[in-house]
Amino acid sequence: MMDLAKRVIKQTVNDKRSIMMILVAPLLILTLVYFLLGDSNYKPTVGIEKGSLPEPLVTAMEEQHMHIKKLPSEAFDEPESYLKKHEAVDALFEMNDSSVSITLVESSTKGAKAMTAIQDALADVNPAAKMNISYVYGDADQTLFDSLGYVFLALFSFFLIFIISGMALVRERSGGTLERLLMTPIKRSEVILGYTLGYSVFAVVQAILIVLYAVYVLDLSSAGHIGWIFVMMVLLAIVAVSFGAMISVFARSELQVVQLIPFTIIPQVFFSGLIPLDLIPYHLGNLCYIMPIYYGAAAIKGIMVYGDGFAGIWMYLAGLLGFVLILFLINMQAMKKFRRL
Repeated sequence: MMDLAKRVIKQTVNDKRSIMMILVAPLLILTLVYFLLGDSNYKPTVGIEKGSLPEPLVTAMEEQHMHIKKLPSEAFDEPESYLKKHEAVDALFEMNDSSVSITLVESSTKGAKAMTAIQDALADVNPAAKMNISYVYGDADQTLFDSLGYVFLALFSFFLIFIISGMALVRERSGGTLERLLMTPIKRSEVILGYTLGYSVFAVVQAILIVLYAVYVLDLSSAGHIGWIFVMMVLLAIVAVSFGAMISVFARSELQVVQLIPFTIIPQVFFSGLIPLDLIPYHLGNLCYIMPIYYGAAAIKGIMVYGDGFAGIWMYLAGLLGFVLILFLINMQAMKKFRRL
């Protein structure tokens, strides 16, 4: 028993990736969580009509953790239309006699911050006021799954295909299949495109199955055309195949692919939409632009929550296509060392 334990310890110590996963990865992820979930100091912006609120209430609102933006009365004739056009405003607040009306963009962390600030201000001035709350997108009765379902669609599309393709490519290489294949006149680009096309078939099937199940069985609402969701999930899966191929270059076994997940996949989860990017402190939200999953999740959210079509998601499409091209070139270069002629 002791000899077996010593052998396991010796093997683990000699495996640098295992040591990194056991000792360094938890500290890295914990540090990332600390920065991402720390105090963001985000101040919601609340719009009020000029001259319509009692001065004591305005003073109380200014003392809260929020920015006050005084707007013309036209903004409150169609508050939902105004909020759709002005992303910098988190909520519109108006008061009529003993009731108040609050219009929020959506049920989110930013909306919750705006609501809390308004409620704290009302508690100091008119705690008995009746509040009428409405949302531009969604409603107050929606569940957490309704609010964040799009995130899990993107995560499943990316993570599962990445794992399967990365492990399969390592297996092909360790078994000598890849080297034997590259000894033929086949081009490196054809090898990469062949693998990508092969796994894309499964990506299409996966996208259809997941989206249909989420929308028609789990009743996840979608304001936009379901076809665009398929497109984004398939494109995100293609990026995952290319990403898995790149990661497989640095792994000698399937286990090592798993060991790289804390450094490659888990950081991307935090930029998938689970945390609003402008709530992340120290401007770390800008790291989203180097995360493939951000583009897919943001596009799927635009389709499902905001009802966007091509005009609203084309920049995310372009971002994913850019990742496909960059990863293709990296994999082409990496494939050189496996060619033996």
